[in-house]
Amino acid sequence: MARVFPPTQRVLDFPITALRLDEQIQTILKWAKARESKTVCVANVHMLMEAYWNPEFASILKSSDIVTPDGMPLVWMMRQMGARYQNRVAGMDLFQGLCQLAQALNISVFFVGSQTEILSRMENRLEEEFPLLEIAAMEPLPFRPLTEAEDEALIKKINDSGAGIILVSLGCPKQENWMAHHKGKISGVMIGLGGVFPVYAGIHKRAPRVVRDLGLEWLYRWIQEPRRLWRRYATTIPPFIWLALKQLLSADRVSEVSLEGSD
Repeated sequence: MARVFPPTQRVLDFPITALRLDEQIQTILKWAKARESKTVCVANVHMLMEAYWNPEFASILKSSDIVTPDGMPLVWMMRQMGARYQNRVAGMDLFQGLCQLAQALNISVFFVGSQTEILSRMENRLEEEFPLLEIAAMEPLPFRPLTEAEDEALIKKINDSGAGIILVSLGCPKQENWMAHHKGKISGVMIGLGGVFPVYAGIHKRAPRVVRDLGLEWLYRWIQEPRRLWRRYATTIPPFIWLALKQLLSADRVSEVSLEGSD
């Protein structure tokens, strides 16, 4: 049986899944119900620039089953390139949408990574907001790499739990590397959610909707964590803008040539 891929729109030569938020959630739930081994990358400017500079990471991103447009700059690019009705598929919206529907479909969720305190706070909030959600387990991981025996034990624990969704919080690009390494070994949909865990736990605040819609969530986050994030933003935002403009201008030029050729 031929494998069916979700539609994509290329941004900086990377395939971003061209489905709206609700469509991406339904696709993930369908895979999760069947416990298919899939990977979902939640992409923003930082992730795309990491892939642009790192061929190995680029390969991981290109082989992912879904790459969501988390950052508004990606959404704007996709709209300009032809995906006119694309909306933002942010990590937090994906997380909450999946939890809401997973409890109705009896799909259990396994949490991997982060810290014990954050996971504990998340569990308390999840029990309030999604009382019927089945939490398979919450497994914080050490900062060091797992031994082979530890990794095999973790894979067995996840698979034995019956979880259809595995939410991973190890930070980019570590979580994407982890998911790629476990694809085909873990029977479920692995989703890299990075900064979603501490925000949902109440450690950090999410930007107001108007700030998110304006594409300024990065600024809101930077104000909360200036020492950690200033270098990331300074080194990724300017080159992304340059490369995005080059792509858009190149696309416009191709359109002009096509129109001239049809005269």
